[in-house]
Amino acid sequence: MAENAINETITEQTPKKKMGIGQIIVWSAVALILIFVAVAMANSFVAPPEDRAAPNFTMPLYNNGGTFNLADHKSKNVVVINFWASWCAPCAEEAPNLERAWQDYKDQGVQFVGVDYVDAEAKGNGYIEKYGITYPNGADLGTKISDAYRIRGVPETFIVNRKGNVVFYAPRPLSYDELAAAIEKALAD
Repeated sequence: MAENAINETITEQTPKKKMGIGQIIVWSAVALILIFVAVAMANSFVAPPEDRAAPNFTMPLYNNGGTFNLADHKSKNVVVINFWASWCAPCAEEAPNLERAWQDYKDQGVQFVGVDYVDAEAKGNGYIEKYGITYPNGADLGTKISDAYRIRGVPETFIVNRKGNVVFYAPRPLSYDELAAAIEKALAD
């Protein structure tokens, strides 16, 4: 019984802490910062919209192949832009489909370009050689191109029509049939 009296006395003597105005301001600021961060992160994971102007870029090509400038191709060709990396297993799975589509459509007003993402040039060149890729490829130096296209990983493929708009986007490896259907649609546009 004496023990209960001690516990009651301790409970009665322990003051209840109230948050002061300063703590409320600090916690409110923390909550606002978390909300802004959450909104920014949500916006960064929004899929790149189709029917928007494709960001222009100039990229040095591998093997001293000059440069690729998207602006030089947009009004003349449908352009297939594929982001890939030598360390990406799904990219290796997709590589033969891209090369086959390039061979089938290169004489029909379609230009392919590969953008090697976060890779060493030697490894990129090895990948190109291993999979027999013949369309232009180059490195995304400083991730400027991938940032402009807001990619989230590799492989990712964009198709740009002759009006310069992104008309197809796939954040995954593509089958030949899926790629061919998207190219045909863009050519008809």
